[in-house]
Amino acid sequence: MTASHLTLITGASRGLGRAMAEQLLQAGHTVLGISRKQDAQLADVAKAARAELVQWEQDLSDPVAASTRVSAWLKTLDAQRFDSVTLINNAGTVGNPAPLASAVPAELAQALRIGLEAPMLLTAAFLNGTREWRGARKVLNISSGLGRNAMGSQAPYCAAKAGMDRFSQAVALEEAGTPNGARIVSLAPGIIDTDMQVQLRGASAENFPDRTRFVSMKEEGRLDSPASAAAKVLKYLAREDFGANPVADVRDPA
Repeated sequence: MTASHLTLITGASRGLGRAMAEQLLQAGHTVLGISRKQDAQLADVAKAARAELVQWEQDLSDPVAASTRVSAWLKTLDAQRFDSVTLINNAGTVGNPAPLASAVPAELAQALRIGLEAPMLLTAAFLNGTREWRGARKVLNISSGLGRNAMGSQAPYCAAKAGMDRFSQAVALEEAGTPNGARIVSLAPGIIDTDMQVQLRGASAENFPDRTRFVSMKEEGRLDSPASAAAKVLKYLAREDFGANPVADVRDPA
């Protein structure tokens, strides 16, 4: 019998998230994509692969509504159906790079809701909603090197990713002592050529002095494509030792 897998992905309509969704569908996974808008081309991928795709238009800046919706949806599914179930918290935002002293309060709050609150609330909903499921349970949080090495004018993004790393470690301790406990990893995926990179390269040099570093990475060809990065992340997700180190980097040796 063919194995059956369910994967929930946030930010599934663009960049790394979309590339992961496409590759998972091509591998036959059932995918729930949670994004601000649906992707017709992703639906075509699912149809060609004869895989099941559910797409939600959901604003993660309202994480309570998003997590409540996930909780309700999980209750409609058969707990015995899937051999594995995975949540990938991929969505995030760099906002408008600027020193914290000049940050717009509403934008700052939104960045933290999307980057940290939403992953925490969705993880809580996922863990609670799949507690009695038979399949292997995993949570993959897409982190960043900026969660481990600070950069000026990126305080909210650095804070969100550092918080993601730490809550992943805490949840790993909790799940280690439960039956069929979930394995959780906060994973830095490398440097990827996405819309976030475009935002950083387009920031003003006055507000974001490190802008030239990101321009150089693009010019020197040091950015990974979303498809290539997605393949590496999904390969890490499939590793036998996934979860052994709750804070990891996609380049860590097996």
